Amino acid sequence: MAITEHKQMPRVLVAGCGKLGGAIAKSLLGQAEVFGLRRNPARIPQGVHPLGADLLDRQQIESVLPDDLDIVIYCLTPSSYDEQGYRNAYVRGLENLLAALGSQPLKRLIFVSSSSVYSQDDDSWVDESSPTKPARFSGQMVLEGEQTALTSGHPATVVRFSGIYGPTRQQFLDAVMNGRMDPASPAPFSNRIHEADATAVACHLVNLALEGKALEPCYLASDCEPVRLDEVVTWVREQAPCAAPQPDARKGGRAGSKRCSNKRLLESGFRFRYPDFRAGYRELIAWHQ
Repeated sequence: MAITEHKQMPRVLVAGCGKLGGAIAKSLLGQAEVFGLRRNPARIPQGVHPLGADLLDRQQIESVLPDDLDIVIYCLTPSSYDEQGYRNAYVRGLENLLAALGSQPLKRLIFVSSSSVYSQDDDSWVDESSPTKPARFSGQMVLEGEQTALTSGHPATVVRFSGIYGPTRQQFLDAVMNGRMDPASPAPFSNRIHEADATAVACHLVNLALEGKALEPCYLASDCEPVRLDEVVTWVREQAPCAAPQPDARKGGRAGSKRCSNKRLLESGFRFRYPDFRAGYRELIAWHQ
């Protein structure tokens, strides 16, 4: 009887309960019993069950890991931006968590990935079936993490987010307004997703999984308008007072030039709150003024 009552509400673990993971965990409250795992449990949002463990320490994970989990969301960012940092975050941490989970029968493992797994630099459209041959170690480690999730033996879904921006991620907007961004024209195509939509995508997939709906093994999560970087900068300058470009201003990004298709995500029933960069940045600029 106790087990039946215990299982009335789905149990979700967010492993890596930082900026994005914490927002996802907080959004799922009320519809699930949510556990957040990170090294510093004091920084886990209120209402989420805090679990303190280092994902590089399997014994620590095993000591705090709940049983009867329905969904696990793996949402790590590197603690250092070298190859070992990426391997620890995307591969070793996941391997340790999977070992600690053992034979728990998950409804879904969701792995938060990145569009950095694509290396296309020819303005082409990419989707979930496009070749993934990342040239940089960061994308290579993310791709290895994807394969670890997809071959884990659990039903798994990978979500490849493009560049996340929003109220807590304003580096690009600040750079434009302070004259530290001045891309050449025509600049490479850029792709982005507002952090509120990134959170909502994860929650949308969790809900589909809990409803027993079929999920694809991979979704590309980016807004509805890939756009050249110089066009975004020009638009921002038209909306708000910006400093003149500095002599050493950045000329572009490091992500090649591709256009991310969100067709599969839209076909799953997801709808964007911020379908293009104007909708998202207009709100952020208004807060600046």
